[in-house]
Amino acid sequence: MTSSTPRKFTLASRASELAQIQTNITRDALQAKFPSTAFETSFMTTGGDHNQSQALYLLGGKSLWTKELEVALVEGVVDMLVHSYKDVPTTLPEGCEIAGVLEREDPVDSLVVRKGLEYKTLEELPEGAVVGTSSVRRVAQLKRMFPKLVFRDVRGNLNTRMSKLDAPDSPYVAIILAKAGMLRLGWKSRISSDISPPTLFHAVSQGALAIEIRTSDAEARELCRSITHWQTEWRCAAERACLRVLEGGCSVPVGISTELVEKGERAGILKITGCVTSLTGAEHVQHSLEEEVKSLEEVEAVGAKLARTLMDTGAKAILDDITQDRAKRIGEAKTTEEKEKIEAAIAA
Repeated sequence: MTSSTPRKFTLASRASELAQIQTNITRDALQAKFPSTAFETSFMTTGGDHNQSQALYLLGGKSLWTKELEVALVEGVVDMLVHSYKDVPTTLPEGCEIAGVLEREDPVDSLVVRKGLEYKTLEELPEGAVVGTSSVRRVAQLKRMFPKLVFRDVRGNLNTRMSKLDAPDSPYVAIILAKAGMLRLGWKSRISSDISPPTLFHAVSQGALAIEIRTSDAEARELCRSITHWQTEWRCAAERACLRVLEGGCSVPVGISTELVEKGERAGILKITGCVTSLTGAEHVQHSLEEEVKSLEEVEAVGAKLARTLMDTGAKAILDDITQDRAKRIGEAKTTEEKEKIEAAIAA
């Protein structure tokens, strides 16, 4: 009589250095919890990694970072996907689910100044200074408070962006990056200052890691639930529920901030603030809610309620204008090939 071979679980992610570090963090957490289970890693290049020239605003939704990975997951080539949760669409493909959420790193954005310069904050930068970021959320919010600065797109993974910043011919005085990625890469010393709310509200789920699995895989779900940080899961669930109603993505200027004050086991007071800002920074809608929550469903209901409040008080008009602007800019693409690439990316 032969015994069955123990199952080995494959964790996959993008191939960037940061994605690999995050996948290894997740693998190590699982391995520590289940020392007799085998876990391995696999790394892939995604559509978002391939296209490093188009602004994210034109390229459209977050599926740029996840689609190829999800194909491998659904086909059974891999068992778990490790994502920066902010890159995960609020609606997943049929047959897929988020089964685990690790404890969140600091979700704020940070200012990183070019080597050799003494500036520490946005307030210190001179008029006309060029600040690099690929996020229209950051640009829209910061234009309101720092109209003297020039914001310019900068693409690539964190290593690439840092190289562009420090290059001898760099046009950038500074760039803005998610603090969580900087910390995970061991680059804390390069952070000049944090840009926290209310100056800059961070992206939905920023700083958190999520594990995606096949819905049919009960064994993988059990493993992922065992390392889930419920407080982070609840905060991100509220943020994602808000974004889902707003129908936003990584190219829409939706900012968020949450706090969960625990009141006993799996209960607490959820504080959430959301904002939607026009591309010019001229229009800004912001609201906050604070409610007692005792379940994940109640948490999501608060996030959705905040979104509806934002929509009713001006956010819908802002988002409609942004949609029209994106369509116009796609139509003005310089070449047919460029236009086809943009339209294909948005349809993906």
